[in-house]
Amino acid sequence: MKAIVQERYGSADALRLGEVDKPVPRDDEVLVRVHAASVTHGDLVTMTGEPYLGRLALGLRGPKQKVPGRDIAGEVEAVGRNVTRFKPGDEVYAEVPAGGFAEYARVPESLLCAKPSNLTFEQAAAVPWAANTALQGLRDRGEIERRRKVLINGASGGVGTFAVQIAKSFGAEVTGVCSTRNVDLVRSIGADHVIDYTREDFTKTPHRYDLIFDLAGNHSLSDFRRALTPDGTLVLSSSKGGRWLGPIGKLLHALLLSPFIRQSLRMFMAQRSQKNLATLKEMLESGQITPAIDRTYPLGEVPEALRYFTEEHARAKIVITV
Repeated sequence: MKAIVQERYGSADALRLGEVDKPVPRDDEVLVRVHAASVTHGDLVTMTGEPYLGRLALGLRGPKQKVPGRDIAGEVEAVGRNVTRFKPGDEVYAEVPAGGFAEYARVPESLLCAKPSNLTFEQAAAVPWAANTALQGLRDRGEIERRRKVLINGASGGVGTFAVQIAKSFGAEVTGVCSTRNVDLVRSIGADHVIDYTREDFTKTPHRYDLIFDLAGNHSLSDFRRALTPDGTLVLSSSKGGRWLGPIGKLLHALLLSPFIRQSLRMFMAQRSQKNLATLKEMLESGQITPAIDRTYPLGEVPEALRYFTEEHARAKIVITV
């Protein structure tokens, strides 16, 4: 089968279209004929091997998993003998550990969910990682049910576009922060207020927020705290940081500071969740949220898609058609 193959860490030039063996599902796995995939920040980490700390899991000299890609949507081709929830022909979507940039992917049944019936495969592929991150960050770490005024820093990105919509679905008054070219996009997905960070620094205004969900990593903890209410919550989900440790420095600072202040500074890394994909399916089918797609590329142009993702400040989601 055709797949994107990565033998080494590096730039998008490290990726190539090649032929690999078609995977065979184990007893508790499902073989999915991939119709669409999407680019996630995890794919960027796998491609570059940065921060270097991540190589302890990914592989020291090169990625252990030679086929990248984490978000997929497609049809069930075959199932392992212990699989009970899916059958050939079912339309599904999932966030997988690796292997998504290919014609077929092997997926544990525990990670797979029925595709939202009102979405195309391309739209469904844009959902898993980004929307799950937004849902966990806002609902589980941010406890958004108790927050009235919410700010999304990085509102035009893949996670950010879902975060704005999910926050609105919980009844919050939402402020989105983005660049000039994305103001209309963020407003169109439901933000009550939009701040263009090239013209205004939200940390230097008199406005205070009950919850800040940081996806951009472009402010210090003291700046964020200044924009919070006295008992507000900051959820840190940006991956920006040094080449060795990534965001670990800021996260450790937050951890050490938290016991001494009223505000809550919370670290966050999303976990794959079939249950959350089912929740998101309901939200998508009811129209509470909808994917925003920037560009689509065919499978053979995954390197160009990753190059655009890293160099052109892509907004919303980048989708790969297979």
